[in-house]
Amino acid sequence: MEKRSGEEVEGVTVSNKQVILREFVSGFPREDDMEVRREEMKLQVPHGSKAVVVKNLYLSCDPYMRLLMSPTLPGSIFSAYTPGSPITGFGVAKIVDSGSPEFKVGDLVWGTTGWEEYSLIADPQGLFKIEHTDVPLSYYTGILGMPGMTAYFGFYEVCSPKKGECVFVSAASGAVGQLVGQFAKLVGCYVVGTAGSKEKVDL
Repeated sequence: MEKRSGEEVEGVTVSNKQVILREFVSGFPREDDMEVRREEMKLQVPHGSKAVVVKNLYLSCDPYMRLLMSPTLPGSIFSAYTPGSPITGFGVAKIVDSGSPEFKVGDLVWGTTGWEEYSLIADPQGLFKIEHTDVPLSYYTGILGMPGMTAYFGFYEVCSPKKGECVFVSAASGAVGQLVGQFAKLVGCYVVGTAGSKEKVDL
């Protein structure tokens, strides 16, 4: 692929590796429920659109994604995956081409993206520009991303316990729960946590 100053050239066509959901899942996901494909993709947004094209750098694998592999999601704020299409999740990416006034080429962002090397994001309003790069970018899939924001605002804004109070954390070994437990201990609370198995507790 043609290069310019170490970056991908906008408008170049690449072979884009993707993780595809083959069919809706019943029970635990299996390896053959998904497949890896390659599809040609032009690193350019459609003329006149406010979309962005991103190069994905880090992808997060989170428990809620299993729910999206089922056809019905009662009460969910998410939409189910489409069989035959790449699965999506939270990730960290770099803008390769942009039709949005909010983002320019080279910006680092985190938000929902595809499980693929490059993604065309038609509505980039759900992306957040990364301003602080003095920490590993992978942190934006964890403590500085969705799990961290959920834990922080749930604990400090909704729960808001005081020093000496008892805080119970369900799913304390999970991405959000383990952060809530640490926040609570920092405040000086007594923390009780549960997990789904002895193996998770031992970890």
